Amino acid sequence: METTLGQARLPVTRIGLGLAALGRPGYINLGHGADLAGHTDVADMEARAHIVLDAAYAGGVRYFDAARSYGKAEAFLGSWLTARGFTPQDVSVGSKWGYTYTADWRVDAKVHEVKDLTLATLRRQEAESRALLGDHLELYQIHSATLDSGVLDDAEVLGELARLRAGGLLIGLSTSGPRQGETIDRALEVGGFDSVQSTWNLMERSAGPALERAHTAGLGVIIKEAVANGRLTARGDAPLLVEVAGRIGAAPDALALAGVLAQPWVDVALSGATTAEMLASNLTALDVTVDDALLAELEPLREDPDAYWQHRSDLPWN
Repeated sequence: METTLGQARLPVTRIGLGLAALGRPGYINLGHGADLAGHTDVADMEARAHIVLDAAYAGGVRYFDAARSYGKAEAFLGSWLTARGFTPQDVSVGSKWGYTYTADWRVDAKVHEVKDLTLATLRRQEAESRALLGDHLELYQIHSATLDSGVLDDAEVLGELARLRAGGLLIGLSTSGPRQGETIDRALEVGGFDSVQSTWNLMERSAGPALERAHTAGLGVIIKEAVANGRLTARGDAPLLVEVAGRIGAAPDALALAGVLAQPWVDVALSGATTAEMLASNLTALDVTVDDALLAELEPLREDPDAYWQHRSDLPWN
């Protein structure tokens, strides 16, 4: 299960744990609210996060991914690392800057996070992330870089990222939206990045060629939303996936994750589990073999990128 992240050689595992659904009471994953079962005060959320983090570590996971906008995800991860006495040699940690959490711990907030990819935000949030994660913070990523944001042409931001990289911090970017491939290619042109984190799953495969180019160029490739925010699970809207998974004796979520891991340019696929049971099911993806024939059978799951991202934007926070 262990591998390294691109030419940076950061030790990681084939499946990592993303904390987007663990650090705040509201998220867009299908069934997120039911998984929390009303236990959404900060103490309960931190305890839940620690339970899932413990299960992940026991299951062999050694890469953990957070962001400033994931509510208290960095704080929960930091308190877990301290409580367990882990050193930076024991686990690898990545986080992201660029969005500010604004929901004030409310699921019904009108605005849950605000994007601002400016130098001022980078400097403020980098200090905040380091305060919570300390020396564990090894990879710092632009959160949801797009061509429209202009961040890849911002000389001040790029200069600051280069300074941080020269100081030993690995620098990456995450992407989103139907034009991920164009953003990835622009990042390759700009240079100075150690990794890219993008959405790729059986429904949204459009970034694949660009991610392959990034991998060839030496960047580590991390895949997020491998189960499409729950759509590629038993609770989702993919009967073909459920049918094929049943036939081969796999859980639907495991088959979806295995489809990601079958791509030769993928280093890490993130689990976004909210419960230890969900995580355990995700980890069985390591035992599922997906070949070209099976991928072809699942081809009807593919959606037009614009339609996919519109559907994602319509998912309710719960």
